[in-house]
Amino acid sequence: MSTPMQHESLIDQPDNPRSWIIRLLKGIAVGVGAILPGLSGGVLAVIFGLYDVLIRFLADVRKKFVRNVLFFIPVGIGVAIGIFAFSVLVEAAFNSYAAQFTCLFIGFVIGTFPSLYRQAGRYGRTAGHLAILVAAAAGIFALMLAGGSMLLEVTPSIPVWFGSGALIGLGVIVPGMSPSNFLIYFGLYDKMAGGIKDGDMAVIIPLFFGVVICVLLLAKGAAWLFDHYYGPMYHFILGMVVGSSLAIFPTVVFPAFTADGLELSGLSFAGALVFALVMLVVGAIASFLFSRVEDTVSEKREAIEEAVKETDSRP
Repeated sequence: MSTPMQHESLIDQPDNPRSWIIRLLKGIAVGVGAILPGLSGGVLAVIFGLYDVLIRFLADVRKKFVRNVLFFIPVGIGVAIGIFAFSVLVEAAFNSYAAQFTCLFIGFVIGTFPSLYRQAGRYGRTAGHLAILVAAAAGIFALMLAGGSMLLEVTPSIPVWFGSGALIGLGVIVPGMSPSNFLIYFGLYDKMAGGIKDGDMAVIIPLFFGVVICVLLLAKGAAWLFDHYYGPMYHFILGMVVGSSLAIFPTVVFPAFTADGLELSGLSFAGALVFALVMLVVGAIASFLFSRVEDTVSEKREAIEEAVKETDSRP
């Protein structure tokens, strides 16, 4: 997550095809995470360094509006691609291999955790910060486990889809909360995925407005909190990321290794386990290497900014 100064430098960097494609790929991952059971688009936005930039833009849309829009165009395109492409996959291979593909995204979290942890403590870390991290992790873990035992059936309608969109928007503002899990509990997830895949505007339009309105309403408050309580807020979000990732195992991954889960996938226990471990390791290595590159670029950028500040301050 960037500080206000880092945010300014991120959006003011000269654009090029490579950075545009990278933001597109990040957007695709965030879009998939937004509707992937067990994950949160907000978590992946944090992991890919998009969360704070987005929050600060939405908190004051008039500030550097054009630069922010240009920065987020590939991200927005990627999110749309991720959501629509995954909605198709939901009814195909992902139904059989949900646990294994979910492990790929858990790997993303594992691989970037060292970088996120360093970012959380960039202005110091206290025992109170660690207590917030542990409490947030325990809270979201318990909430997701409790939610896993509730299966309700809600009749779809335009207000229901608007509320579902608001829930997804809340998952963007509160990384670690998985809206898709709650949509599953309400019996709406498969209907939402089917509606998006089929291009049903009665589903897509209220979902879209629900997401946008919720994010716009909450973004300013989130930006204020990070400006005034960076350490506590970052450790809170880090705890949400950890707790929600751990909760994915009993709610999404472990059921795939039961007799019913293995029958659905057509894999043996050993095959399912190896598949899941490979996806976990691939995700962890890829995101770790990616975060190292991101950290290196960020450090060079900060060094240049410090050098410029020192030069400007000389008489």
